[in-house]
Amino acid sequence: MQYRLDLVLTPAEGALLRVLGMVERRGFSPRNIAGSREATGAGRWHVQMEVSGERPPETLCRQLEKVYDCESVRIVALDHAGVAA
Repeated sequence: MQYRLDLVLTPAEGALLRVLGMVERRGFSPRNIAGSREATGAGRWHVQMEVSGERPPETLCRQLEKVYDCESVRIVALDHAGVAA
């Protein structure tokens, strides 16, 4: 299955590496990553990551919520064409 992760991260050194490491350790493979930074306030990072894997995505979501620099996580199932189901 393919999923899109919508993440909000604190702009800290290594934050994206911690998220990528967690994704891979939970049995998912990153397929595409895109992001932007807020222009105002704390300058949080908004990251969209497409991943694929056979494990339950809820497990990944719970683990990512525990990553210190991760402020929020949302998972959307995608169909084979990469469109939200």
